[in-house]
Amino acid sequence: MSLIYGINPVFEAILSGKTINKIYVQKGNKEVSKIAQKAREERIVVVESDKSKLDNMITEKGEKIKNSQGVVASVTEYKYYTIDDILDYAKEKGEPPFIIILDKIEDPHNLGAIVRSAECLGAHGIIIQKRNASQVTDTVEKAAAGACNYMRIARVTNITESIKYLKKNGLWIYGLDMEGAEELYNTDFSGAIGLVVGNEGSGISKLVLENCDFIVKIPMCGHIESLNASVSAAISMYEIVRQKNKK
Repeated sequence: MSLIYGINPVFEAILSGKTINKIYVQKGNKEVSKIAQKAREERIVVVESDKSKLDNMITEKGEKIKNSQGVVASVTEYKYYTIDDILDYAKEKGEPPFIIILDKIEDPHNLGAIVRSAECLGAHGIIIQKRNASQVTDTVEKAAAGACNYMRIARVTNITESIKYLKKNGLWIYGLDMEGAEELYNTDFSGAIGLVVGNEGSGISKLVLENCDFIVKIPMCGHIESLNASVSAAISMYEIVRQKNKK
């Protein structure tokens, strides 16, 4: 079992049908009363508690105290999907696959923000690495504001091999890099797409970059040369969706 916290993540977990063992809510907190009511309707055990106890439930030793927003849920751990699950989902929807590939994203807040944007913008799934990268944790679930409950996330050993597999299944792979040969807004994002977003500090690794079909960059106008990974991902996803909807 694992814990998720925050008003939006917990409420979305209930709505999505995620297996919830128990929900802890702050006594007298009107903002979480809607969650408590919905949980009881779904026959989920609701326990009232003090906010300090709820905050301590989600804070590991040595960490800065996290803010539970007055609600914590004990849930089954995130069940990862496979790449084939994601491809099958796109096929079921009758849409060309649109997959986000994350090359060693380490910050759980970045991962959560990317999951949230991907879900909002209609991506069929996300691929992350098993090692040296952020996994789906309570912090990720909180940053994603409930989007993890709807997003298919596959965890793989080797990103390069996964890209090769996606290519065999008809996807064009686009890597985001400051040194890209073509600007994002001049790129044709037709058909099945895999969008690669690199590490917060070092970007896309050399071998992964070599296996991308296209390297694109976001045009910059200011003095700062790069954007946060989750912001870059969101801008790029939006452009892909904009082009698809235009057609």
